[in-house]
Amino acid sequence: MAKKKSSKPKAGAAKASAPKGEISAIRGQIDSVDEQLHMLINRRAELARAVGISKHASGHLVDFYRPEREAEVLRMALARNRNGALRDEEVLRLFREIMSACLAQEKPLKVAYLGPEGTYAQSAVLKHFGHSVRALSLASIDEVFQEVQAGNADFGVVPVENSTEGTVNNTLDRFLSTSLHICGEVELSVQHNLMARDKDMKHVLRVCAHPQALGQCRGWLDENLPGVDRVPVSSNAEGARRARDEKGTAAIAGSVAAEIYSLEILAQGIEDQADNTTRFLVLGRKTLRPSGADKTTILVSASETSGSGALFRLLEPLARNEVNMTRIESRPSRKKKWDYVFFIDLIGHAEDAHVARALAQLKQRASLFRVLGSYPQAIL
Repeated sequence: MAKKKSSKPKAGAAKASAPKGEISAIRGQIDSVDEQLHMLINRRAELARAVGISKHASGHLVDFYRPEREAEVLRMALARNRNGALRDEEVLRLFREIMSACLAQEKPLKVAYLGPEGTYAQSAVLKHFGHSVRALSLASIDEVFQEVQAGNADFGVVPVENSTEGTVNNTLDRFLSTSLHICGEVELSVQHNLMARDKDMKHVLRVCAHPQALGQCRGWLDENLPGVDRVPVSSNAEGARRARDEKGTAAIAGSVAAEIYSLEILAQGIEDQADNTTRFLVLGRKTLRPSGADKTTILVSASETSGSGALFRLLEPLARNEVNMTRIESRPSRKKKWDYVFFIDLIGHAEDAHVARALAQLKQRASLFRVLGSYPQAIL
């Protein structure tokens, strides 16, 4: 009796490609979905334009752009993506770009950042605002503040702290002499790479980078480039420019800088901490309404006559009103020696009832009190 042929496919047959007809049908469905997406995106752009016209007769986009509203949209997108095929990060990136393109229909926002091109600050601008903005590269943090204050830029993006190296003091100090507000925060995962013109690490005589980057890679440099000079420069992109122009110079920067300055990446991920993250602040000229998940930053100083326990008396209203303090930094007031001010981050918006109560009580005990901004917490 002849054996029955098995209907079970041979090894590897299960991985064979689907029939051409089936693939063609799926591609047809994809084309149909693309058409619907395109129509809906255009419809969204029309609605966004209508909102802009209704909100401001002159069409001034800085009034149209509301960071708290964008935060609400992104949080709703995350909530809808619980069982989605795309990662949360990809969904957020897609929606940011759609909103950015819709906003730029008339005139793109001008956003100043600490340059030059290729810095992590530029990456923070694109992460927060999308690619449909006009990014203005400036030479210093001071210039970013000045351009936003003067109205030459709608918003600014500056670094404020790193998870490894701590606070960027120059950013905090600028708040002592400006009326600008904090309108948002961006958390950017930082991967540092060593790059140079020469592909051989043995030819590296010096490493140029921002002092924060040098500090974040201290352990790796000690182990892999002992004795090599470490040269602090104004930005990682400036270090990349020098690496391009100077023989024997290497830089620490992101992969974008390697592309811009035509450098070879000699080593990837050289930061000492795998979760190395830099936090950036978005600067603007207006205060924001609550978004539902906010943070508030205040600037305070104790009264000269407070005596011992002055800081405790400043902070006690926060505990009494159950306001969560996430960060406190002290900086010289620059008024007289040994006189300090405190920068404090709180969870909640200044208009939230319990936060408002705490701030009112704290203000009564402080010689200096300013709300620098209430703004949406960083989303991923």
